[in-house]
Formats: sequence, C-alpha cells, structure tokens
Amino acid sequence: MKQGVNRLYNDLAWLWPYWGDVEEYRRESELFAELIKQHAQIEVRSLLDMGCGGGKNAFHLKKHFEVTGIDISEPMLSLAKKLNPECTFLIEDMRKFNLSRQFDSVFINDSVTYMITKEDLLKAFRSAYMHLRAGGVMITYPDHCKDTFRQNKTEVSTSKTDTMVITFIENNYDPVPDDDTYESVFIFLIRENGELRIEHDFHVCGLFTLDVWRALLQKAGFEVHEESWGEGAEGLPVFACVK
Repeated sequence: MKQGVNRLYNDLAWLWPYWGDVEEYRRESELFAELIKQHAQIEVRSLLDMGCGGGKNAFHLKKHFEVTGIDISEPMLSLAKKLNPECTFLIEDMRKFNLSRQFDSVFINDSVTYMITKEDLLKAFRSAYMHLRAGGVMITYPDHCKDTFRQNKTEVSTSKTDTMVITFIENNYDPVPDDDTYESVFIFLIRENGELRIEHDFHVCGLFTLDVWRALLQKAGFEVHEESWGEGAEGLPVFACVK
C-alpha cells in the first residue's frame, strides 16, 4: 500500500483557510450540536474535538460548548488557535492519548478517515469512550464508506483573494476494492499575481462498510443511534453514540 504524503497538514497547511469559508461549516456544526443535546443524558457544557484540524467546526461549536481540540498536525493546530483563541488545543494522536479528564461530549469529524485499519478505527472510538462522561454523547460520521463509494469522484472549487486565485481539485479512487483503503489525490492550482504554481498531495484513507462502523462503535462500548444528514450527504448517517 502506498503511503500518504498529507502535505495539506504540513507545508501546504496555509491553503486550508482558503479551502471552504468557515461559514460553510455552520450548518453541519449546528446539526452536531443539536444531536448532542438531543441524545445527552447529562447537561452538556464541554466538548472534545478529536482531529480538530484548522478549527472550522470548533468556530461554531464553541458557541454551544467549552471546546478542547486535539490534532496530530502542528501547522493545523496553529490555524485552529488563530481562529479560536479562546479554546484549548493540544497536539495528540486520536488513537493513543490520555488527557486525564472526561468531557460531556466528543466530536470526531472527517479526520477519522485517516484511520486506515479496523484496529486504528477501534482505537479512536475507545479513546473517545474513555474521555466521555457517562451519559454523554460522541458524534462521528464516515466521509465515505464501501456501501456507497463513488469511484473516481472528482470535485473542483475555487477561492479568490486580492492577489491569488486558488483552484482545489480532489479526486477519490479505490485501486484495490478488496482492502480497507482508498486514495485521495489533491491538485492545487495557485495563481499569485497571475503567476501559476502547481502543487499536489496524496492521502491514503480508510474505507469500511457501515456494518463495520456500527460493530466497532458498539465494541467500544457505545449505545449507537443513527441520524440523517439531510440532502446532499450521499445517504450516509451521522452516528450519535451515548456512553
């Protein structure tokens, strides 16, 4: 299996603020906050954002909860801190960390797609369970799953500033359908003051069936509820998991 490069979370992390405005995360973040409050059996004041990335979800979730975020990428944490100076951010690996405290809720967004084995996915869920108070809720979801994966799906978007035009191209491809991974390739067309620069990036991501997700969440100890994203989510559920 090829190894991911993940430049987007390292030397190309400066592109992240331009890839989707923070306001584009409002609708989904409000949904997650609503599901947490709906399923929680305790009063929810705190939230642990596992794999928080550049902090765009945290920007909206902090209006509802006291947010602590963890991520394995220092450049992305720097962006998250700049966007959310009132929140706490720590460099940690979601598969193996211990903050020696529990939270009223836990959120794992699309960063969970970098769990490329069932073992790693279970480790992340167990980490969430360990850091969640009894009666609290963990929210997570699959970006893609084997049940609905669209081979060779390609998406294009463009962002503009006073001096730059940046076109983002993302292509998802599963070269070996019998394994548990797919490849996500990014191409960045960066035109600064009219001069073109092309960068590329390669990510290996996990690809499991929904039944695997359900089984691993239950194995981690959660009571699992499935909720709908609504239109545009390719039929994949959001999992609201109660401890």
